Amino acid sequence: MFLKIGYKTPFFGLSILLIVFLAGSCRSSVGSYEEDKPNIILFYADDLGWTDLSLQGSDFYETPAIDRIAKEGIRFTHAYANASNCAPSRACLVTGLYTPRHGIYTVNNSDRGNPRNRKLVPVKNTTVLDRKFQTLPESLRENGYATCIAGKWHLSPDPVPYGFDENFGGYERGHPNSYFSPYNNPALTDGTPGEHLPGRLSTEVSNWIKKNADTPFFVYLPFYSVHTPIQARQDLVDKYVGKTPGQVHDHVKYAAMIEAMDQAVAKILGAVEELGLSENTMVIFTSDNGPNGGVSLAKPLRGTKGMYYEGGIRVPFYVKWPKTILPARISSEPITGMDIFPTLLDVIKNAERPGLDGESLLPLLKGAKRLGERELYWHFPAYLQTGKNNRAYHEAHTPGWRATPCSVIRDGDWKLIEYFESGEQELFNLKNDPGERKDLSDVEIKKREELYAKLSRWREDTNAPVPTEINPGYTGIATPGFKVEHTDNL
Repeated sequence: MFLKIGYKTPFFGLSILLIVFLAGSCRSSVGSYEEDKPNIILFYADDLGWTDLSLQGSDFYETPAIDRIAKEGIRFTHAYANASNCAPSRACLVTGLYTPRHGIYTVNNSDRGNPRNRKLVPVKNTTVLDRKFQTLPESLRENGYATCIAGKWHLSPDPVPYGFDENFGGYERGHPNSYFSPYNNPALTDGTPGEHLPGRLSTEVSNWIKKNADTPFFVYLPFYSVHTPIQARQDLVDKYVGKTPGQVHDHVKYAAMIEAMDQAVAKILGAVEELGLSENTMVIFTSDNGPNGGVSLAKPLRGTKGMYYEGGIRVPFYVKWPKTILPARISSEPITGMDIFPTLLDVIKNAERPGLDGESLLPLLKGAKRLGERELYWHFPAYLQTGKNNRAYHEAHTPGWRATPCSVIRDGDWKLIEYFESGEQELFNLKNDPGERKDLSDVEIKKREELYAKLSRWREDTNAPVPTEINPGYTGIATPGFKVEHTDNL
């Protein structure tokens, strides 16, 4: 039974005041009139490896702010990048689609490296994301979100047409001309001389959040950090010069770059806390691929950025959302960056799914142990060279290359890699051998055939192109490289 209150009754004025008060209280507690639409901040680091955070086991780098996200939320220990290098990983993230769907397989051209050592003619690469694909920011904006990007876009000259209301520093280039102002960045005005890029981006984002605190907002902050050039603040360099090097990590300037990024994260999350928005803000932190082998390693994992061993594609992945996720949770469920798109659609209760390849992680965020049976796939019909400055140079499958044309499947604890140059297959049990040192392809033949059949069907389903044409300039000259230990030689 409802009490009817007319505008001439003595209760009218009091009722209006009560309504205004309650509306204001709800608004200040969630930062939006729509409680079912949390604010979303997606931090996407560049070239940050699986062990490049202190919570991930680094014995040298310090990342208290990023670690806090995991401590107050959930940490995924078997999270994967969508690809082993920048552009394809980002294209998969914003579209929720595997690489064969959009055709972005690598950075720039696919015929990288010495042509005499490329046995096959690689598949031509796409460098600009087609506007026909529905993107994550477009979907969120259609659902009432204010959207901004701050940092590395790398998929076209301008990210704004892909669903962003505002852009701070994002354009086609894959790394900054300089981490210090003047930046020579057409999408970012220069600051005072010596201003450092991570700090500048955090200032822009913090100010933007303050301006958009009364509506649901989506911040996509794909850091340029910690991609080369390694240009660190001197005060942080001085700190790490005086620190005892770790057994795995020891690069002073790289450590300073990581901490500068961590401070940027702290500043943005601090702004959210000051506005009283933390309770209803979802924060995601992950990386686009493994570490740059010239400065860091992902040990005990094998390989670095550009390789399709675990060190090239397994990455940190943390999610914090106080309203939903209990603190200090850890999940070993295999997930991928493509899962972010469908997860966020689930979070905002949007039933439309534009044919996404990822799966929603919302059940895991709410406490489920498993998502159900599924496989994860990667496809790289291109070449990516390496140099001897890569600390994991001898861990590559093919000497002189971080990657040659290949496809990969992870199914449960098992992982199969197929190399198109030779047809060779490698099979690893990641539970028993996370460092991928023991190739079981000649031992677990039934498992190898099972995974290969699934991988072949997936390529058919996605129309994944496989290079077969022999490069007429190929000479076959190679240099000695790392070899895995086969079980039949134990």
